[in-house]
Amino acid sequence: MFFSFGGCKTEVFIEREIPRLAQICEDFFKVLLVCDENTSSIADKIAGYDIPRCVLKSGEENKTWNAVETILNAAKSAALGRDGIFIGVGGGVIGDLTGFAASIYMRGCRLVLAATTLLAMVDASVGGKTGFDLSGIKNLVGSFYPAETVYMPLDVLSTLPAREKKSGMGELIKTAILDGDDFLDKLPVIADCGFPEKLPNDELLRYCIKRAVLYKGGIVSEDFKESGKRKLLNLGHTFAHALESAAGLGSISHGEAVAWGIIRSCELGYALGITPRARAKKIRSVISSFGYQCSAPFPHTDINMFLEAMKSDKKKKHGKLSFIVPDENSACLVELASESEVNVLTKIIKGEFPL
Repeated sequence: MFFSFGGCKTEVFIEREIPRLAQICEDFFKVLLVCDENTSSIADKIAGYDIPRCVLKSGEENKTWNAVETILNAAKSAALGRDGIFIGVGGGVIGDLTGFAASIYMRGCRLVLAATTLLAMVDASVGGKTGFDLSGIKNLVGSFYPAETVYMPLDVLSTLPAREKKSGMGELIKTAILDGDDFLDKLPVIADCGFPEKLPNDELLRYCIKRAVLYKGGIVSEDFKESGKRKLLNLGHTFAHALESAAGLGSISHGEAVAWGIIRSCELGYALGITPRARAKKIRSVISSFGYQCSAPFPHTDINMFLEAMKSDKKKKHGKLSFIVPDENSACLVELASESEVNVLTKIIKGEFPL
């Protein structure tokens, strides 16, 4: 699959096995492999022999400027020039950190990603958003810098812990809601097969990943820097990012937070007369079938900290909080500013406005 993001071309490969370095580049002396403690063994398979490598600590809590600086220093030690290639091997955190480092090292180097989690495959690795967390706020600092190539090796998914698989499913559900109910209706089959302990058959798994990539790629091709339609991809995310910050970054998986946030978005959309009750209930039913926390408030989370985190959301403009809520067929943008609207939002977070 080919996409053009901001004038830059990205090619996506959904394959069975992890790529070898010869597939990625011819000049092995201009490469820095970036991975974490969990994907170092996968990086071994890519490299095949000793090449410069930067191994980071794993987890959202390590998605910091210190990690970016570690990558930059590794690139300098490896004597990478402007024609160097940063290869990020891992999930969304590694992809975001490697992409950001590549975007600023010598004002921009080549970037290749090998996505090793479901979340990275269906969302994080495609579209060019990079960045890191700052002051307890998720992705507060970042850039738009698409990879030239993204590899999605399906074999690695079977090695993921159940929590990582569920995290990716949260983003897949989000995309299915946006893309239409014919996609959404396929997801309960995955839940019924024993997910997350078991993955669906290859045909269904490949279909879902490819459809998610095509949907996101199509939107980002039209709106690279999120001035319009790309904002739809934030369905559930205003709630989710606030939840992740309030709970402590890394204590809740991103997909778990997104799934919870989508249900809150359904409640908000219903309260505003945008989301049909039947569709809201259908979405909640799909999310519930995967075992996510569905009710509010989220356990052991300080509501006041949640509200403060939401006020700091980077999608806030002109004093208004922005949300994406489901509509009849996809989703739409709403902005809250009035006191009555904010009061409804507070009730939703407290669990006082159930569907």
